[in-house]
Amino acid sequence: MQDWKGKLVCDDFGGYKASFALGVTEIGCMARPRRKFLDLHATNKSTLAEQALRYIQWLYEIEREIRDLEPHVRRRIRQEIAVPVMDILHTWMIAQRELVHDGVAIAKALDYSLKRWTALSHYLDDGAVPIDNNHIEQQIRPRALGRKNWLCVSRRSRHDDEMKTAA
Repeated sequence: MQDWKGKLVCDDFGGYKASFALGVTEIGCMARPRRKFLDLHATNKSTLAEQALRYIQWLYEIEREIRDLEPHVRRRIRQEIAVPVMDILHTWMIAQRELVHDGVAIAKALDYSLKRWTALSHYLDDGAVPIDNNHIEQQIRPRALGRKNWLCVSRRSRHDDEMKTAA
């Protein structure tokens, strides 16, 4: 993997930073900011979070409509339709951030998105790159959960063996 120079759709996990310095292109996963605004709206009924979700949902609707098209066509449509939406969202986020106090939940969601803006926008330039990595995460989730569960089973088996030996 050291010589790999592809594109990585990811969140802001610090462990990826070294790869970016070596030439891997960082593509921000739009599901992360979406989730932050979704949680905020669900818990606080935040109208700002709701508006952010509307813009993000607009981007996802575009993706649904172009999902089955060739990458070069997806890229062209993203450039024509999604880029203006991203520009509106970015301008809106900057304006809202100036109005909210530091440390409040909406400020944190806006800060995360604005800090990651360049990476979040990279998917627009390549029709072969998805807007998020949810599909992959859903594929690996059973293995990750299984690994945790099997660890507990392994511990329980060792504990049972120790109890039998002690008896």
